[in-house]
Amino acid sequence: MKNMKDFLLKRKLLSVLIAAFLLLFVNTAFYRDDPRNFEITKNMDIFFSIFREVNTFYVDEIDPGITIKKAIDAMLASLDPYTVYYPESQIEDFRFMTTGEYGGIGAVVQKRSNSAIIVEIYENTSAAKAGLKAGDEIVKIGEVDISTKTLDEISELLKAENNSSINVSVKRLKHANLLSFSIIPEKVDIPSVSYAGWVSDEVGYIRFTQFTENSANEFTAALSSLQTEKQMKGLIIDLRGNPGGLLNDAVNIVNLFVPRGQLIVETKGKVQQWNAKYYAEFEPLFPDLPLVVLVNRSSASASEIVSGALQDLDRAVVVGERTYGKGLVQTTRKIVYNSRMKVTTAKYYIPSGRCIQALDYSNRNADGSVSHVPDSLISEYFTKASRSVHDGAGIFPDILVDTSQFSVNFQKLVNENYIFDFATEFSSKNDSIASPEQFILSDEQLNVFFSYLKTKNFDFESKSSALLAQLYAQIEEENRLSEFADELGLMQSKLNDFDESIKRLDKNLIVKFLGGEIASRFYYQTGRIKFQIRHDNAVDTALQIINTSVLYRKILNGEYGNHLKKSK
Repeated sequence: MKNMKDFLLKRKLLSVLIAAFLLLFVNTAFYRDDPRNFEITKNMDIFFSIFREVNTFYVDEIDPGITIKKAIDAMLASLDPYTVYYPESQIEDFRFMTTGEYGGIGAVVQKRSNSAIIVEIYENTSAAKAGLKAGDEIVKIGEVDISTKTLDEISELLKAENNSSINVSVKRLKHANLLSFSIIPEKVDIPSVSYAGWVSDEVGYIRFTQFTENSANEFTAALSSLQTEKQMKGLIIDLRGNPGGLLNDAVNIVNLFVPRGQLIVETKGKVQQWNAKYYAEFEPLFPDLPLVVLVNRSSASASEIVSGALQDLDRAVVVGERTYGKGLVQTTRKIVYNSRMKVTTAKYYIPSGRCIQALDYSNRNADGSVSHVPDSLISEYFTKASRSVHDGAGIFPDILVDTSQFSVNFQKLVNENYIFDFATEFSSKNDSIASPEQFILSDEQLNVFFSYLKTKNFDFESKSSALLAQLYAQIEEENRLSEFADELGLMQSKLNDFDESIKRLDKNLIVKFLGGEIASRFYYQTGRIKFQIRHDNAVDTALQIINTSVLYRKILNGEYGNHLKKSK
């Protein structure tokens, strides 16, 4: 039966392709006077001929859907990173990006070799209510052993229809036997405001993580709620790590702070219908509230519209790192067979006239950030108060606070899950901790962590020390240690001091991230945020700016100098 379905599916797909290409072929006559259209028809005919030959004669059976999907993906990837095709099977992913909703149990799963580890549980979801915990290893879903399953397959298994329950069996530290949980998957709504609270008696703080449907209303409600609690002297809007999303919600958030009729962003494209100007449509609710916006190299798209527009209008001080530089507008298009496509149709331009798009989005660092843009390609623009700003590489902050440069040692602690696994052990031995506002990672607990690292053969060592050890071994092998003893000793002494300085720096990061991970095990994402903002240089800088009104005004008036560097 399955073979027959596959055969019919292939025939259907081939029929559609044949019909499409025949139509193009017939239309060739109409394109004789337009070389570009003739090129389109000619190359589509070539593509179909190649596909037909491969499908007919290739030694193994091919899957037409997978093969053509790869061809489509390769074609779109040659344009820019954001023009993407979503077949019907991936519509759930597309819906999550635009609405913040998805169907599931409310858990994030990471695949490690043949293991599937729950790395995050969302509060008030079916997974949390059932009793699953971060650190649990999923062994079976129903009767299915998931050791050989991919993440996509596991995700599908964690969904159910018609409110039916699924059984999830997990391994948990300190438990000899598997634990079994009966869970009913449901609609999971990931809020755009992951935390709204106070970082001092008079300064509010909102962590905003995505721009999806209704996210502007969510932001407004959070800010209004803070205003009703007590008098607010200033607000910190944290857009770090926010990848962006819907344009209208970005415009509506800026409108909360700028006058009605103010231009916020403009889009310009090749097709006239994508050219548009977006203005503040209502009177601002908070026209005079002092603002600081936090950004980093992962703040993109709508995040850059909000931070850039508020900077251009001298309405907020921007603190942090240079942003990602994604100023390309994507429009959603419906494609045949219930599929969708996001296609880049325009670019964003903020009030000063500058475009936030990095000039070269094809060459980026491993984390996606722009490494360098030549000065010759950067143009100068001016804010409303005549402060100098520039295009070509995202939004550059008014006050630079570098928060993402981690040492090789610390990256290893995170990437190889030492911090995560220790937090799992800690939570298995402790039933509770103090509130995130009061919880302290003591020196004694840090020493336990460092002892744990030794059991894993982890050593805080620079690359230079590792190379020196290799050099020492080579000289020893050549029986020449006596010749270089003094030089090697001096180098070792200096490198020991250097390694200790690295360890001290890493210790501060460990307190922030390990403490945050532990807090999340007892208080979910809110606990992590509440703990980490107590150890956050950018938040401290923002507080200093808001609490020093003279400094705040000088920065916005251009009297304090542009792009002042703040050491870490």
